[in-house]
Amino acid sequence: MITEDARALLATGGVCDSCLGRPFADRSFGLTNAERGRALRTTVALADDEDFDPTPPTDCWVCEGYCGTFDPIADAVVEALEGVDFATYQVGTQVPPLVEENDRLLREDAGLEPDVGESLKREVNREVGRRVGARTGAEVDFDRPDVLAVVDLEGFDPREALETGSVTGHAVDVQINPAFVYGRYRKLERDIPQTEWPCRECGGSGIQLGDDGEEPCDYCGGSGYMYDTSVEQTVRPHVVAAMDGDEGTFHGAGREDVDARMLEEGRPFVLEVKRPHERDPDPAELEAKINEAADGSVEVEGLRLATYEMVERVKEHDASKHYRADVEFSEPVDEKRFDEAIAELDGTTLAQETPQRVDHRRAALTRERTVYDLEGELRSSTEAEVRLHGEGGLYVKEFVSGDDGRTEPSLAGTLGVDAEVTALDVTGVEGEDEPFEREEYFLDEPRDGDDDSDDDGSDRN
Repeated sequence: MITEDARALLATGGVCDSCLGRPFADRSFGLTNAERGRALRTTVALADDEDFDPTPPTDCWVCEGYCGTFDPIADAVVEALEGVDFATYQVGTQVPPLVEENDRLLREDAGLEPDVGESLKREVNREVGRRVGARTGAEVDFDRPDVLAVVDLEGFDPREALETGSVTGHAVDVQINPAFVYGRYRKLERDIPQTEWPCRECGGSGIQLGDDGEEPCDYCGGSGYMYDTSVEQTVRPHVVAAMDGDEGTFHGAGREDVDARMLEEGRPFVLEVKRPHERDPDPAELEAKINEAADGSVEVEGLRLATYEMVERVKEHDASKHYRADVEFSEPVDEKRFDEAIAELDGTTLAQETPQRVDHRRAALTRERTVYDLEGELRSSTEAEVRLHGEGGLYVKEFVSGDDGRTEPSLAGTLGVDAEVTALDVTGVEGEDEPFEREEYFLDEPRDGDDDSDDDGSDRN
């Protein structure tokens, strides 16, 4: 009988309405625990014809006053979030171990199951969260909120908070979760890496030790980088500034070689911004600013505000690639034989050992990769243009050269002459089975002209 349980709880000592109602949190949806407790206290008083004598939170032996501080805690959370742009939130609570123990002893002393109802932690999360949502207009999100406010109840004296109506700011820790911008980039010049490439000699410091002490690194000229710039260094500062964040991380759908261009529809990427205070920049304005600053070396398009899932999509979505390569042969090649070799290799599946040029940083494996479509034409007896659509992870340069027999079959091996890629362009990155872009992974509406058709990838050249 619920009234008998309530009597047993009241017999443990002074218990506030919230603590009295919390063991019955799974009853009568729509009530707060304080409302449940007050109703039970009233019912028992009427049934026993006793004076109605509620216990205020300050005199409660269970919560020690914390159940009266929901409003000042919420005020402190809202104040801590001032100046932060967010649409979703979550509240978490750290409850003092002794108070958690009181919550358990309350049930034990009353003869109830130790986990009946809900915990004080869950009640604080819900009650404070409800107030934060009402005061900010944000929506609660238990999976991946824009902000997480963690309340440490040991960070303030509840009785003092009830007297002053405020909670000290150091009792609330605000975690601002990352924001994400998706787009595609084109790399219109060669010798630009996708991401920062620290100098291998100085470790990115730009400094070396000389006879007279520290001096600029000879290898990188003191810049700390192997290359003057990168796609990441072109894009990141503008996105981080637009979102008023601390730093940014570039996630690309694979990468082309430093000496390869990325053309046509471009390669998918996501720029992750840490601790953003602004989550809703204008993607079109941001795109224009990046392109103007890049001055023709790099271009971005289709920028959109995205979710974390788009990062996973960029990294994991199976993709195929389109390439255009300039090829040079060591000796003249007959046009008929060239055409026959192209036809023979069209649609073939290659066995590729890890190329010699990358075996110092990649595991030694033999991979099977399919050439979906292959075309080519001779420009002279020793020069050709080859156009290829291949499975993601296909090494194009090695498909042409054979890499000393580490790729079979190859264009060089089929022709019986040495062959080398002298210039390589990636002309397409698209999903193997479905379009790369998925609307449920975006936070904004697509702009006119955005093409969410069938692109994605990760690759090796």
